[in-house]
Amino acid sequence: MSVRDELIAAARAVRTHAYAPYSRFAVGAAVRDEQGRIHAGCNVENAAYPQGWCAETSALAAMVAAGGRRVLAMAVCAVSEVPVTPCGGCRQKLREFAADDCPVWIADEQALRAEHTLGELLPHSFGPQHLRGPA
Repeated sequence: MSVRDELIAAARAVRTHAYAPYSRFAVGAAVRDEQGRIHAGCNVENAAYPQGWCAETSALAAMVAAGGRRVLAMAVCAVSEVPVTPCGGCRQKLREFAADDCPVWIADEQALRAEHTLGELLPHSFGPQHLRGPA
């Protein structure tokens, strides 16, 4: 099974655990870290809407908690007529751990719907290298 297929399968599986009683919009995400491990997360809503978190954020948190520091690839799974890419906030969170060429695969329950790189989703981004100072 390819890395893409493994990540999509993990995102689909974790999506079933989403806590989305308000929107009923379940999302799953999975990342592969620099050690080849897969970390998955789902969206978790809250009655105080801004306090919930996205599936992508959950997957990144799981990776960091396990000691991972680099995202080599990500998959997102949601069911919609239009492919569901990470929101702007999650794109920036992903940027903290991933390079512009990091693949982001978008799927639903049936198929791969879209393929992007982080650089395509978040062009001209602000990242950790901006805070390192002059070379």
